[in-house]
Amino acid sequence: MSSERGKDIAEGSSLIADHHQPPTPSRYESQKRRDWNTFGQYLKNQRPPVPLSQCNSNHVLEFLRYLDQFGKTKVHLQGCMFYGQPEPPAPCTCPLRQAWGSLDALIGRLRAAYEENGGSPESNPFATGAIRVYLREVRESQAKARGIPCKKQKKKPNQDKPSDESSSTLFFS
Repeated sequence: MSSERGKDIAEGSSLIADHHQPPTPSRYESQKRRDWNTFGQYLKNQRPPVPLSQCNSNHVLEFLRYLDQFGKTKVHLQGCMFYGQPEPPAPCTCPLRQAWGSLDALIGRLRAAYEENGGSPESNPFATGAIRVYLREVRESQAKARGIPCKKQKKKPNQDKPSDESSSTLFFS
């Protein structure tokens, strides 16, 4: 029995030692770091390489278009006989693209990572109007290609709290 007690004490001490280690990052934080590193590598691989300090919304748009080749969402082209059908009955040769929701989430993480890595909100290339327009166009074109109406949802007035029009939080519409 003393060996059992010694084992419990040894395990207990390892738990105490583990308690002093920094907490593991959340799934969101890990993904944000991976996305940031991927974007940085993309800039380095450009010819000529683009320093982060010279990165602008055009580089971000090129990166988003580059990512399309790895997409898994079938987006029917206007000439496709399945264009506008949510569930086509047969396969077609239309391209696979990144889904709008994935791109929107990616931009949100990169926008946050840019500022966390010393970039100013005013110069954030992930938070420009050009990026918002691109995301809106992708959302609308993918919705049409799948036959899903893309309606702007009206904001419901919040009766509990008055709305603050001066909020600095950016929302993608």
